[in-house]
Amino acid sequence: MISNEHIRETAEAYLREHPQASDELAPLFGLLGQDAQLASRKEFRGHATAGAILADTEGRILFIEHVGLGRWLTPGGHLEDQDEELIQSALRELAEETGIQPQHVVPLLDTPVHIDVHPIPDSPAKGEPEHQHIDFRFLFTTAVDVARLQAEEVSDAAWFEADRLPDGLRENVQQALKERA
Repeated sequence: MISNEHIRETAEAYLREHPQASDELAPLFGLLGQDAQLASRKEFRGHATAGAILADTEGRILFIEHVGLGRWLTPGGHLEDQDEELIQSALRELAEETGIQPQHVVPLLDTPVHIDVHPIPDSPAKGEPEHQHIDFRFLFTTAVDVARLQAEEVSDAAWFEADRLPDGLRENVQQALKERA
C-alpha cells in the first residue's frame, strides 16, 4: 500500500518544480497533517488518485471516454492495496483501461507533471459522500496504440492535441514535451 510518506515526498518533489502550486496543494498537506489515510478510497475527507498522461510520438495525448461520466478524460483512477508507488498506480490504471502495458511506455519526468485537487460529487449508488480527489498525474510517452479497452469503464479512446487538456495540466505537459523534443 502506498504510504502517506511517499505521497508527501512526491508532492514535495512536485512543488520544488512548481512552487506556484503551493496554494492549490494546501488541502493535500492539510490532510497529511491530520493523518488522513490518503491511499484509501474510503477516506472521504479526500484521497489520492493517479493518472497517466500518455503522449504518442507526435505529441498527441491519449484520452478515454469514461462510461460512467460520459466525458473524455485521461486514464487514471483509485490506488489499490498492491500499489507501492504513485507512478506504479498510474501505469496500472493505464494498462487496465487501455491495454497498453508498462513495458511499452517511458516516463518523461521523475515527478508528477501535475497534481490536481478537485471535488467529487456524492454517489448514493456507491454509498460515497462528496469528497476530494488529489490526482497525481504522470507523463509518459509511447510508440504503441491502444490494445483493448476496459469495457466496464471505457467506451472509446482517441489521441488528441495537448491543447485539449485542462489549464495547468496543459501548460505543464506542453512545457515538458517541448523540453524533451
